[in-house]
Amino acid sequence: MTTHTILGQDIHMPVRIRLARTFMATYVVPADAAQRLIDYSKLDILRLPGDRAVCTLVFVDYLDGDLGPYHEFGVSFMVRHHRAANNAWFGDLRAMLTGGAGVFIHRLPVDGEFTLAAGRGIWGFPKELADFTMHRDGGTRRGVLHQDGKLLVDLEVRPGIALPSRRNTASSFDAYSHIDGVTRSTPWHMEPSGMRARVGGADLTLGDHAWAAELSSLGLPKRALMTSVVDHLAMTFRDAMPV
Repeated sequence: MTTHTILGQDIHMPVRIRLARTFMATYVVPADAAQRLIDYSKLDILRLPGDRAVCTLVFVDYLDGDLGPYHEFGVSFMVRHHRAANNAWFGDLRAMLTGGAGVFIHRLPVDGEFTLAAGRGIWGFPKELADFTMHRDGGTRRGVLHQDGKLLVDLEVRPGIALPSRRNTASSFDAYSHIDGVTRSTPWHMEPSGMRARVGGADLTLGDHAWAAELSSLGLPKRALMTSVVDHLAMTFRDAMPV
């Protein structure tokens, strides 16, 4: 069993998150714009019909886990697995539907020093400190993110339809990260329950921060492809490997 020492504390692998809550909005954007944004990773964007790519904005409230409680916001893109062939769009679509694709974490601000050090030191996740405001109003979820006094995003997700328990199934995939010139792959296992989803359902405001301008450059549509809320999420992260 691998052990990492982070800020004087031993972290034994795998890292387990016993309870988190999350809400997210998924958008389809031009694949070429998304590829330019993540070219530094040397990974390939998953290309869907119409030369589109999948971008997800997600807020997570970590309540009980090996890294302690904290908040997190992620900007991620679906990418081809680093061992996959360079297929046409139908191969990419099959990979997405069958769990053969990966997720590249492009931005990952958090509000805790310990999780920042662990995320960067163990997995190479691009964690940075930011200021979070999270709201729960009935079924509606809202997250507001600032850094250095500037607004990055203000995302509100409206409640959707409760999914049957058989749809709240465990899934495993590779999460990709890149810092200090190294791209890494981390096996990531998720067990969601209490999940609600809908078509559309997001109100997104981008602020005056440079990352907001970066998101604007993607040509995010006004309407999300879909939104989802998970009231109980357990996760397991294993050691990262350079790719």
